[in-house]
Amino acid sequence: MQVNIDNLSKSYPTPSEPLAILESLSLQLDSGDSLAIQGPSGCGKSTLLHILGTLETPDSGSVLLGGVDPFSLYDEELASFRNREIGFVFQDHYLLPQCTVLENVLLPTMVSGGAQDENEARAMDLLQRVGLTERSGHRPSELSGGERQRAAIARALIGAPGLLLCDEPTGNLDAESAGMVADLFVELHAALSATLVVVTHSGLLAGRFRRRLELAGRNLQEAAD
Repeated sequence: MQVNIDNLSKSYPTPSEPLAILESLSLQLDSGDSLAIQGPSGCGKSTLLHILGTLETPDSGSVLLGGVDPFSLYDEELASFRNREIGFVFQDHYLLPQCTVLENVLLPTMVSGGAQDENEARAMDLLQRVGLTERSGHRPSELSGGERQRAAIARALIGAPGLLLCDEPTGNLDAESAGMVADLFVELHAALSATLVVVTHSGLLAGRFRRRLELAGRNLQEAAD
């Protein structure tokens, strides 16, 4: 999915005056591109990711995702677009504790529909790719932190989204698990051709992607080596 952001600004109200978070920000990504965004806590990285994910609206500027302006869509159209075209991986896995790994991966298909046997076949293929085939019948409480995050990645990819957004996906993991997840992102990105945007504090993870940018002063700039 191509991503085109032009002159985007975002602020939040405060008792005194609006607090500017993003200002005149522009970004272009080709379909299949990969980008890591770094920056200090509170600089607006997650806000930018939420706008890309259509979870928040900008104050001004334009956002085109695959040539579509998502913020011009009606609520039901936007929800359908988001479920179909965008996958999310967060710092916390947000797996449902009462469901098995396979059931968690299949959850987005309850909205998108499709043939159940095809959905299950794709889910099992993704679980094989992330190394969790033998864990498909287990519940999240029976998995390690790294395994839970890998299950969350499989869930994000079940709908074959054109855009995959990841917010600190290794933030809660130990060094070994974080390295495994970083390797997994590279492998899956090469195999599945989704456009990938990752927000991270980890230089190890950021260094795996084709592009690295830093969010500072309410805008994006080339990341320092």
